[in-house]
Amino acid sequence: MINVEADVLAGPLLVRKANEAGIIYSMAYGDQPALIAEMVDWARTAGFNVVCAGKGTKHLPEYHASTPDTVWSYYGFSKEQLASGDFNPQMFNSFLDGTKSALEMAAVANGCDLSPPKNGLMFPPCGRHDLPQVLIPKSEGGQLDKNGTVEVVSCLEIDGRPVFNDLRWGVYVIIEAPGPYQKECFAQYGMQTDKSGRFAAQYKPYHLIGLELGVSIAQIMCRGEPTGQCKTWSGDVVATAKKDLKAGEKLDGEGGFTVYGKLMTAEDSLAIEGLPIGLAHGFVLKNDVKQGQGLSWSDIEYSEKSQAVQVRREMEALFRKEFGSKKSQTNGTSNGVNGTH
Repeated sequence: MINVEADVLAGPLLVRKANEAGIIYSMAYGDQPALIAEMVDWARTAGFNVVCAGKGTKHLPEYHASTPDTVWSYYGFSKEQLASGDFNPQMFNSFLDGTKSALEMAAVANGCDLSPPKNGLMFPPCGRHDLPQVLIPKSEGGQLDKNGTVEVVSCLEIDGRPVFNDLRWGVYVIIEAPGPYQKECFAQYGMQTDKSGRFAAQYKPYHLIGLELGVSIAQIMCRGEPTGQCKTWSGDVVATAKKDLKAGEKLDGEGGFTVYGKLMTAEDSLAIEGLPIGLAHGFVLKNDVKQGQGLSWSDIEYSEKSQAVQVRREMEALFRKEFGSKKSQTNGTSNGVNGTH
């Protein structure tokens, strides 16, 4: 699956259909989600708890409102650079406004059974040396709400200054020593850790996208294994208004003038009937939507005849039932224990 939008739109369902058909569904090695999944697999296989996993990018809070008209000034490309190649402003803007980061972290959450942050990505400024200090729970002195999540670090400080030793093009995983022996090993082998020495970072400072795709082909054909694959539906990316939108306006998709993608939990997305960013193109709004508000299916005119819509709605119905079943089992077990004691 070369297209992360499709993987987030319906990957959890497509994996099931691929399994039923006897074929292997895989993320594309070289894309950051597959590289992150590899690091998470390594950490868990070696016996480490994964505290956080993610990547680096260039981000400031105001970039969420960026449009194809503002993208080049934010990127800092010169007129000479733009004239030398085929630069698609909407595509580049999808990276800048946070949409691609949200999609990639949803893919990682789904492929590694990690949780999205409750209120979307924070994009904390962070260099490589500070990864294990920043990307740990607040209770341990970091900035995360909890263990087992995904996050993207920015190569810019909030005031726009470059972050020292940034990880703009790379990926990382934060691991926790399960005991004092592993903690001692972190120190003895020069691991970058937090002040306590319990949390350490592993990172790869680059990714080569299509140049690494052969790894997926070789691993699938020689080992019969995917290079990353959805395990669950944990994260979703909902189309969110970049500005106040009016009924009758047409959505122009990721990287455009109308919406950006915000990461949230799949259950929260289902609760608001969230419109996935992968389908937020060409639909006409039925309702006014305020800036910063997540769009829902009820806000747009759409046809159930669209194959993409049908597949997505099928997945929503399937997981709504599964989530409901899990809640019922949890409540039943809890009530039973309380009643017994």
